Amino acid sequence: MLIPNLLFDTMIAIYALSLLFYFSDFVDASRRAKRVGTGLLVFVWALQTAYLVVRVLNRSDWSLISRFEYLFFYSWLLVTVSLAASRFFRIELLVFFVNVVGFAVLTLNLFGSTKADIPLEPWQLVKELLIVHISLVLCAYAAFTFSAIFSGMYLFLHGQLKDKQWSQTMRRLPSLESIDRYTFRTVLIGTPLLILSLAVAVTSLLVEGKTGLLLDWKVFSSFAAVVFYVSYVIKRTLFAQPGWRTARWNLLAYAVLVLNLFLNSVSRFHYWT
Repeated sequence: MLIPNLLFDTMIAIYALSLLFYFSDFVDASRRAKRVGTGLLVFVWALQTAYLVVRVLNRSDWSLISRFEYLFFYSWLLVTVSLAASRFFRIELLVFFVNVVGFAVLTLNLFGSTKADIPLEPWQLVKELLIVHISLVLCAYAAFTFSAIFSGMYLFLHGQLKDKQWSQTMRRLPSLESIDRYTFRTVLIGTPLLILSLAVAVTSLLVEGKTGLLLDWKVFSSFAAVVFYVSYVIKRTLFAQPGWRTARWNLLAYAVLVLNLFLNSVSRFHYWT
């Protein structure tokens, strides 16, 4: 246990230090701080990747996925995509806020779970279906996290421009049109992934004959999240609503998605608590 604990503590400390350097870059526009922050974030990604590889190689049964593994992979996914965004889009604020979420998830996961595996309730169905379902959900959550951060950036910039309040932070943000486009694209990525994951889950329940679970709160909240995100797409494309309105709606959709996560404690699907 000493080596894993040391690895986790090192990971948290380096992750926090990376975010401090990124924040310093925002305040003083320091390229050196950004380079150091990115280097530390890459090191965190390498530690997470190494741990995941070892975890995968040592696991023989994937019919049960623990909360620890689920959230750890989610944090790794956020770090991975944020590094790619930093390389190709160079939006420092996006990288910072995405990794604030990733850091919070990783920290709460490591210390909240006490490193223990808390298994999800097994569905007793084909293991491959379970892996597909979880993979799709994780990728959808990552895409929606990006879209929510973009929406927050849009509303901030829109409010600043409306009030004619100019700042250094504003100059470092993309245009409203670009942010709105990024938001739309990430929602377009996340929505079909979420729908596919629900299709796999519902099909599995029908095959297993556990139709009673279709009335679970988890199912209702998941479909509610799909409805909100589909409504966002419709509002933006067919009705061409203003960007600030669709940004608010997208944040509301993300709130429903987060609520869906918290419903695990009262759901018969996942016994995480």
